[in-house]
Amino acid sequence: MMTMSDAVAPLRPAGLRERKKARTRAAIREHALRLFREQGYPATTVEQIADAAEVSPATFFRYFPTKEDVVLQDDFDIVTLAALEAQPAGLSPIAAFRAAAAATMAALTPEDMEQFRETTQLTMAVPELRARAIDEFTRTIEVISAAIAARAGRDPDDFAARNMAGAIIGVIMASTMPWQTDQEADVKNMFDRIDAALAHLEAGLPL
Repeated sequence: MMTMSDAVAPLRPAGLRERKKARTRAAIREHALRLFREQGYPATTVEQIADAAEVSPATFFRYFPTKEDVVLQDDFDIVTLAALEAQPAGLSPIAAFRAAAAATMAALTPEDMEQFRETTQLTMAVPELRARAIDEFTRTIEVISAAIAARAGRDPDDFAARNMAGAIIGVIMASTMPWQTDQEADVKNMFDRIDAALAHLEAGLPL
């Protein structure tokens, strides 16, 4: 069965070295999440994760700068940005992002959805992860802003493109925060809420 890693593979160089790096990264995250489930996030160390994944701590840090990044960094950005770049030039930025988000959802397997649900719940439950998530939102705004600017033929730091990216992330956060507090929530339902939020933004946020 295809996983998110399989979906990402065509977007990366196809060399043996790159494939090995992708497998190592996926293995580190898989073992980290297993250890978090078994003994809790605070009690799990980088050394334990590295040992379980059969890599050195130094190798761990080459893939993930911090323990928090194992939870917060995933391949969704890569897949969504590739899908965004593939959208027709005539689409508005929000319409293009909606289509890209739908394409990302279509690439998810049940295993991907379960991992996404697990990492989202961890982020909400662990204070240090919630704090670091702000950095990830900021990074995501930068990445989306650059992609929107490129589609419009503008500079990467274009003011309007950055505002548009901020609005996209803002409505996504507003629409998913209730979901993130629900332990039984369905990932597909979350993506449906994201699409509805983007549709609302595309319509000009009418009340």
